[in-house]
Amino acid sequence: MPDQATSSLDRPVITRHRTRVALVGGVPIGGGYPIVVQSMTNTDTADVAATVAQTKALADAGSELVRITVNTAEAAAAVPAIRERLDALGCMVPLIGDFHFNGHKLLSNFPDCARALAKYRINPGNVGKGSKHDPQFAVMIEKAIDYGKPVRIGVNWGSLDQDLLTSLIDENAKSANPLDAAQVTREALVTSALRSAQSAEALGLPGDRIVLSCKVSNVQDLIAVYTELARRCDYPLHLGLTEAGMGSKGIVASTAALAVLLQQGFGDTIRVSLTPEPNGDRTREVIVAQEILQTMGLRAFSPLVSACPGCGRTTSTVFQVLADKIQTSLRAQMPAWRQRYPGVENMTVAVMGCVVNGPGESKMANIGISLPGTGEVPVAPVYVDGQKTVTLKGEGIAEEFEQIVADYVRATYGGEPPAAHLKPERKSVGIGTCRRSRIDRGLRAGASDGKRRICRVGLTRPRAALTPRRSRPES
Repeated sequence: MPDQATSSLDRPVITRHRTRVALVGGVPIGGGYPIVVQSMTNTDTADVAATVAQTKALADAGSELVRITVNTAEAAAAVPAIRERLDALGCMVPLIGDFHFNGHKLLSNFPDCARALAKYRINPGNVGKGSKHDPQFAVMIEKAIDYGKPVRIGVNWGSLDQDLLTSLIDENAKSANPLDAAQVTREALVTSALRSAQSAEALGLPGDRIVLSCKVSNVQDLIAVYTELARRCDYPLHLGLTEAGMGSKGIVASTAALAVLLQQGFGDTIRVSLTPEPNGDRTREVIVAQEILQTMGLRAFSPLVSACPGCGRTTSTVFQVLADKIQTSLRAQMPAWRQRYPGVENMTVAVMGCVVNGPGESKMANIGISLPGTGEVPVAPVYVDGQKTVTLKGEGIAEEFEQIVADYVRATYGGEPPAAHLKPERKSVGIGTCRRSRIDRGLRAGASDGKRRICRVGLTRPRAALTPRRSRPES
């Protein structure tokens, strides 16, 4: 074994990049505060009902900020009504206005819109061309000052300030050690963000009301740009690919880029930009963003369910269906549980498919079940905080395990007395039915059409009473 002086087996520690703190509708971004999850609607903002419904769905899923498009007079006029309806529904999520091309006009002509929004997104690449750029940018900053709002200066690869890019290309051509074209473009992104922030401060906007982003579609370019941006400023940084793509490609691209930057301590708020699938659920981008942060150990939002990938030992789909069912159930419970059971978001659940790793992985979770693989004895031991407490068998395994999880939550995070099946002295439980037990059909809807009875199959010598283990609060 290597000695402690030479061992590199310590877990890496993420040291957050030190930034200022920007308050967005009461939500702090930067300064070491928890990394904020945000999302964006894809409704026509002028359609108040549709935008309210989607905004609430995103907020209910866990989005802490929601951005809406403000591109027309009709959209701007709808913003106050959207805010009012959300408030009436008890949905207080701050709204961010996404402006391009005409933000200076809309903020000037619709003061109620300017007041209702919690932050303005400004794209310096399309706020105005040539001689119009600076005056129109100044109008938006002045409105932010007037209404006490922060701004995100959001530079995009696809709408980069062409005058700035041309200027940097000309400078680069005269350099003794010129950069390649891609490097010049990345420098233009960073320069555009920093110069715009400096201009905003020169106009009177406090530096703690500025958030920066420089979005591209390529993972390696994003990493390079944000690494340089963080090196050169202390503004809070909004991370995200500008277009990640659809389905698994979008999830993988966003995860690959954000994980590298987050591991380096960069990033104060994130958005996962997934191309929506036809009739797809917009809240998926929120869940992916949360899972990135939780998997990185940066935040906790919902209990995590781990499950084995399956192999020739697990030809049954029981464990797959159970894992999905438990994860879905936990997510559905979280809005109520988060208020009632502080710390439950840190809980881990294991649903394993055979004897190879099943018992060991189940013991390492707060609560776990090891289902039988092909040819194994059709019983499923349950482990609570590392101790085997009960063995399930029969057609109602899914329902019984769900009940055990719910009982564990109430006992561990709610202080209620632990149910019998959470105590180690009880060895096994059989689920009897009027028909022969079939474990591979245990997750079928209405699995038992007879009357269930819970049977004491055996007892072991009493062991020490279970002491529920509470998860550590977020640091």
